[in-house]
Amino acid sequence: MTRTFLTSVALVAVLGVSAAPPVTISSPDGKISLALSVDGSGQLTWHVTREGRAVIEPSALGIRVDGVDLGKGAAIGKSDTYRIDERYPWRGVKSEAVNRANGARVAVRHSGGQAYTVDVRVFDDGVAFRHEVPGSGRRVPDAATAFALPAGSIVWTHGLRGHYEELYERRTIEEVPSGTWAGPPVTFKLPGGGYGSITEADLRGYAGMALQAEGGNTFRERLGHDHPPSYPFTLRFGDDEAKRLSSPAAIEGPIRTPWRVVFAAADLHTLVNSDIVHNVSAPPDRKLFPEGVRTAWVKPGRAVWRYLDGGENNFAGIKEFSRLAGELGFEYQVVEGLWTRFGEAELKELVEYSRARNVGIILWRHRRTLHDRDERRRLFGALSKAGVAGLKVDFLDHEAREVIDLYQDILRDAAEFKLVIDFHGANKPAGEARTWPNELTREGIYGLEHKAIKEWAAFNTTFPFARMLAGHADYTPVVFGERRRETSWAHQIASAAILTSPLLIYGGHPQSLLSNPAVEIIKGLPATWDETRVLPPSEIGELAMFARRSGTTWFVAAMNGPAARTVTIDPAALGVSRGEALIARDRLDDPAAIDIERRAVSGGQRIEIAMRPAGGFVVRLTR
Repeated sequence: MTRTFLTSVALVAVLGVSAAPPVTISSPDGKISLALSVDGSGQLTWHVTREGRAVIEPSALGIRVDGVDLGKGAAIGKSDTYRIDERYPWRGVKSEAVNRANGARVAVRHSGGQAYTVDVRVFDDGVAFRHEVPGSGRRVPDAATAFALPAGSIVWTHGLRGHYEELYERRTIEEVPSGTWAGPPVTFKLPGGGYGSITEADLRGYAGMALQAEGGNTFRERLGHDHPPSYPFTLRFGDDEAKRLSSPAAIEGPIRTPWRVVFAAADLHTLVNSDIVHNVSAPPDRKLFPEGVRTAWVKPGRAVWRYLDGGENNFAGIKEFSRLAGELGFEYQVVEGLWTRFGEAELKELVEYSRARNVGIILWRHRRTLHDRDERRRLFGALSKAGVAGLKVDFLDHEAREVIDLYQDILRDAAEFKLVIDFHGANKPAGEARTWPNELTREGIYGLEHKAIKEWAAFNTTFPFARMLAGHADYTPVVFGERRRETSWAHQIASAAILTSPLLIYGGHPQSLLSNPAVEIIKGLPATWDETRVLPPSEIGELAMFARRSGTTWFVAAMNGPAARTVTIDPAALGVSRGEALIARDRLDDPAAIDIERRAVSGGQRIEIAMRPAGGFVVRLTR
């Protein structure tokens, strides 16, 4: 990484509220700016613009420490600017991340005497900032920053009743009632064109952030102890435990908040391809991950899972799923709690049987069994010795500081024993996959486990531009039975191509995948991608259409929303001027059927595809 520090005369301010000029940091391409200033009341404020138009209107910026808002009665001091320019291996949306930003460490002093720093980074596709408050002893931090959206912005939000497993609601910012809770990322479409989204990153040693509307087109950050307890949490842990976690957590010594991230993109392609969340998160420990995300034992892959779509729930049935996984060429099987009834000999037999078919075993575990460090490490050691590949840890369901610490503890210990992790009943990702590459996926999304939903199309064409901005998601896609509701078979297969999840766990019975006419495409879909392009006419809640490259092969996939439409694909625009197209598309008169076509591609020939409502397609393009 190249990081250059310099002190800019233009960014040096005289201490004192009335004399402090704004501090403005612009992106490397000059299109995005973040400005810090102090208003006439002494409130530290911030605002973000893209090409001169507001993304975040002037908003309060602050942090509470022991009940004192350090953003009120603030004075801006010296600013040390720096630049970052690096690239590093990544996985999921693309195989290389670009970390290029202009930054500034802005000194601020509160009228009560507390000095602190606001660290700001501005990228070509958004901004990030965090607070650093020096000091010693035990102190209690809390949230004090606002996010005011431009009037007329369209916002997609979900509540916290199901923690991070809720449906999105589309409204203008003026229509969002005061008091409404919103789980990040909160994506919005700007009235003058372009998109924004709000989330957090590098969440370690701190409570997680949600947002709450307060009227005036504004959201406020709220930390985990303030969040309303979710139904999953109270169901499993009770009201008394929820009450206990409602007390703010103290921090010993210096306070460093997670980064607050605001994406600012001209189009959906730029939004989806942003690297900000992992760029500002801590890189991995090279002792544990000598090659970062490419460390040999941290293997992305696809998995089968006996839970949603039938299969014998016994030892023989689980072995059969490993056999079918091997036939599909999938790399993993996720085994639910049934495994705890296996004896040591049976577990060994399952692992060896699966390994012979190049299938790794991932075992489910309730998080309450992992609180004690010594017991956790004994379990991890025993499973690692038995050849188990990893764990699916369930029922975290809260963003209080101690639960966030548990995520980190599990990932750290799992890394020492070379175990990969899938978190379920989880919050949104916030950079953990950069720091801990052994986290291959997490839930934190309303996925196909939920069967009460009546229609999927609007949700499935929203989450790629909202939830997925935070990172990987375990949605358990591709079910061909009743659970898919109104979506077509082609829509279901497309969901596996559009979802980002380096551990891509299929919801459907593996035999249903093998028996589907599109099995060749299903077998060929990877869990990670070298390149992703969001194609027009994609629009949130209406159509998600991606082109994704693995090596020299492109897959173009679409999940259609509620309205029928026809789209056109230009293979030449993807570098395929001569080759073959394998197409899996809707049968327009039957959502529970699929048409397969193989055709030659040459010259400027385009492919036109009609989709039914809630339909879709996948096209594999090979040179």
